[in-house]
Amino acid sequence: MYTNKLRGSWDQAKGFSRELWGEITGDYHVFSDGLRERMIGRLESRCDMPHDAAEKHIDQLIQ
Repeated sequence: MYTNKLRGSWDQAKGFSRELWGEITGDYHVFSDGLRERMIGRLESRCDMPHDAAEKHIDQLIQ
């Protein structure tokens, strides 16, 4: 349980840094990857969802 929340917080931080880097460099692929990673991190930390399940859920929402 705690590991999902910890990994979720880490994924949110990584996603935010990728978003920021993508915005600075003008690379919108990196920016959108950062947004996706932040959404996965939020699901992990708030809903206590495993990483694989959160990725599948986000991919289903995006498609």
